[in-house]
Amino acid sequence: MKAFLALVGIDLKLALRNRSVLFFNYFFPLIFFFVFGFSMHAEQGTRILQVVTMVFAIGVLGNGLFGAGMRAVQDRETDVLRRYKVTPITPVPLLGASMVTGVILYLPGLILMLVLANRMSRMPVPANLLSLLLFATIACVAFRAIGLIIAAVVNSSQESLILIQPLYMAMLFLSGATFPLSFFPNWLQVVTQFIPATYLMTGAAGILQRGETLAHNWSSVLALVITAFVGIFVATKLFRWEKEEKLPNSAKLWVLVVLLPFVFLGTYQAWSREELTKAKILARDLNRGRSWLIQNARIFVGNGEVIESGSVLIRKGKIDHIYRGASPEPKSVAAEGIDAAGKTILPGLIDVHVHLGASGGFYENPAGEDAKKTMERALQAYLYSGVTAVRSAGDSTDEVLRMRERFGSGLRLGAELFVCGPLFTAEGGHGTEYGKYLPEMMRSSFNEQFVRTPTSASEAQEQVDALAKQGVNAIKGVLEAGVPGYAFNRMDVGILRAVVEQAHAHDLPVAVHTGNAADANDALSIGSDSVEHGSFVDSIPDALFAEMKTKGTAYDPTLSVVEGVTSFARSDTSLLKRSLVQQVMPKELLEGTERAANSDETRGMREGITHYPVKLEIGAANLLKAWQTGVMLVTGSDAGNFLVMHGPTVQHEIELWVAAGVPTDVALKAATENAAKLLRADSRIGTVEEGKEATLVIVDGNPLQDVHALSAVSIVLMKGERVVRSELFKQD
Repeated sequence: MKAFLALVGIDLKLALRNRSVLFFNYFFPLIFFFVFGFSMHAEQGTRILQVVTMVFAIGVLGNGLFGAGMRAVQDRETDVLRRYKVTPITPVPLLGASMVTGVILYLPGLILMLVLANRMSRMPVPANLLSLLLFATIACVAFRAIGLIIAAVVNSSQESLILIQPLYMAMLFLSGATFPLSFFPNWLQVVTQFIPATYLMTGAAGILQRGETLAHNWSSVLALVITAFVGIFVATKLFRWEKEEKLPNSAKLWVLVVLLPFVFLGTYQAWSREELTKAKILARDLNRGRSWLIQNARIFVGNGEVIESGSVLIRKGKIDHIYRGASPEPKSVAAEGIDAAGKTILPGLIDVHVHLGASGGFYENPAGEDAKKTMERALQAYLYSGVTAVRSAGDSTDEVLRMRERFGSGLRLGAELFVCGPLFTAEGGHGTEYGKYLPEMMRSSFNEQFVRTPTSASEAQEQVDALAKQGVNAIKGVLEAGVPGYAFNRMDVGILRAVVEQAHAHDLPVAVHTGNAADANDALSIGSDSVEHGSFVDSIPDALFAEMKTKGTAYDPTLSVVEGVTSFARSDTSLLKRSLVQQVMPKELLEGTERAANSDETRGMREGITHYPVKLEIGAANLLKAWQTGVMLVTGSDAGNFLVMHGPTVQHEIELWVAAGVPTDVALKAATENAAKLLRADSRIGTVEEGKEATLVIVDGNPLQDVHALSAVSIVLMKGERVVRSELFKQD
């Protein structure tokens, strides 16, 4: 061991005398640190994390490819290795000493960079500093192994440069060390999974940006460890003491052997896309970590308060500070400025009742409609429109849970998704009719995903337990008998009570669909947390609304759905002409729906709707009474039904409320703070308050004076990320 340590000491002294070693280990990374730092405004938000990650990778690459690859050749050319040859020593300790020297040279530079990042840009000390240092050690050894193989196969310093430079440049530009992988087209992102430095970048980013450990980055660590072992083995076999010893050109193919782990790993990643997924999520985290100062705006807080002139400072995805009146300059608070003069900041709008699996219209070729793409498009359309959270109130359970994971992780950008469902109903009850005309094989799958029809309290409780285990956010029940000519079997109230009690045992809220005042009364008696629809066929008594207020039960009138259905029955497609609807809906859906609303093929359907005794005026009158009684109101649209297109649903629902006589500020509170409370997410969204997520919508004008200004969406921020709305529908 003493001999080995002495060897390391000698190697370290020789390295410190070499100017190129000092340049690539210290000065070169620091140049990038300052250049990236100033050009990317590293003092703003979490951009410094991106800078440190990029420079981390650049330093490791330089330490390995140039530090080991070039220096080993130089030692051979200057006869340093020849002197070792006359001693009783083998290549293994020499190569081992080179590895240790590389780590010793690299770590001080890394620590210096972390100190500079902390002092200059307020970057906190990494949560898993030990994991970062261990990962840096493994990475240094792996890339020095690659460098030593290059040194072993080349015959001169000139040859080593010819081999190192293309490798270095490829790794530099295709790993995310200079350009984020998210900038690349899909095919090129797949190619990057065969580049060793890509795993260096994603591993370092995970540890630095998300506080991950080595275990979280096992695939990157494993690939680097295998590379290190294979590299040392190959370098040992090809080791040469003197410059006169020549290798045939075919021996240079050994360089490819050390890259084999990345060939296998890249093939796996091209199939699984795990690392690509992680890279996209890391990029989203960085976007959400930027600092913004929204200035000179009116602020609708969401809790009833309005700040006529103020500014909002956003850091790391949260509302850091709210300034009333004059605000500081963006530079003084290390933020990017957004001038919002003449505009209004509101909490992101919330729709608590949508059906993502239905489009709300008709495609020319319904067979070609992809349910998954319909759901994705819907969530993107909502975010585009400033509706930043929606609750699915009846969709394919497994698919909507997968969709919640995709969008919740940051892999896709769209509205936040809450899952309420499937529908607890009776055999032959409302909800079951949608699968009635499907083939038997499809009907079985549909029923499993869309409805639950328990025949006893114990069965109902077991079904709720299973859904709670799946991770739904709420449970939905149905109480409706329909009308003559369009009747349903009504669910047993006792069984639904068991559903409610079991859901509450799991701390899950329950929404109950109702068709008339009697249904609303039963929903209230069994402890429902919200009454969906209320009644469009009769008046709900004042006493019932008074009880709803006392119990804190929310009322979701969904005026939009009755307007949409009755408009479709009259072949009135004016709802499709609204600007935001035109912007977010696919052209083929708009054209197909326009034709369907006026075609002979749907005439029977439209005539059937006219016989269903629902009236918008009755629903509006019930809503007005609910407000006057002091009931907690929330906004839901029942989007996915005829002409209720996904996107600007809340804006139009509020317009209907205002037309019914509800004050605009009351309607806006229902769409923000109240809706967030119903979703049990009010600790982080629903109001513009310090410490909450920076999920905001900025509109032109003052919606409190002109409710239509709510549709003049100017800027949307999702968890601190300024949404590039024009790019939402271009996501892969």
